[in-house]
Amino acid sequence: MKKIISAFFMLAATSLFAQGITTASAYFKTISEYYGTLKDYEADFEIKVEKQETAGKVSFKAPDLLRLDYTNPQEQVICFNGDMLTIYLPDSSAVLQQSISKEGNTVSLTTPQGLSLLSRYYSVAYETGQSAEPLENGSDEMVVKFILSRKSPSEAFRYIKLSVNEKTKLIRRIEAVTPKGETLLFNFYDYKLNQDITDQRFIYDPPSSANNFNNFLFAE
Repeated sequence: MKKIISAFFMLAATSLFAQGITTASAYFKTISEYYGTLKDYEADFEIKVEKQETAGKVSFKAPDLLRLDYTNPQEQVICFNGDMLTIYLPDSSAVLQQSISKEGNTVSLTTPQGLSLLSRYYSVAYETGQSAEPLENGSDEMVVKFILSRKSPSEAFRYIKLSVNEKTKLIRRIEAVTPKGETLLFNFYDYKLNQDITDQRFIYDPPSSANNFNNFLFAE
């Protein structure tokens, strides 16, 4: 009888404890759903790939309009207007353009579509736990840290770490590691949400003097 009573209290305690726990996949789903409620956003970004660093501003408008205006390198632009992906490389004086079908994959990781794809192709877990912690040593910004591990070797990244601001539920940092061990670090900050960005923001006319390369994604 004592064993039965002890087992009962252990089960009861476990049940109460579990009620205060949100699984990583469930928490991640709430982040994805929140991004799905955003009409548009703008944010500053910094990207580090090995020793190379770039920076600029990203603009997004639901469902799939995306534009990156770089300050480093100056004047570089990546723009997707829903049909056409355009990349202007000022250092090469080159414009790369690619028509994208609706089935094409041009989504950013910081969009509802991108987050949905991540949860489909990667296993989601907490990096250290459900509780928020500083973004990095010495930081007073509190984030929840996730680690996403690929389900298939065919995925572009071996694993991805995401840091989500505890209060805003916005992605603050992405650290993606390729199968070769290369690390891509993305920082996003100074978000501006639901500013009623017009579609004109995603119409980009590159310099006429630049060399044009069409269908560059499929060129041999």
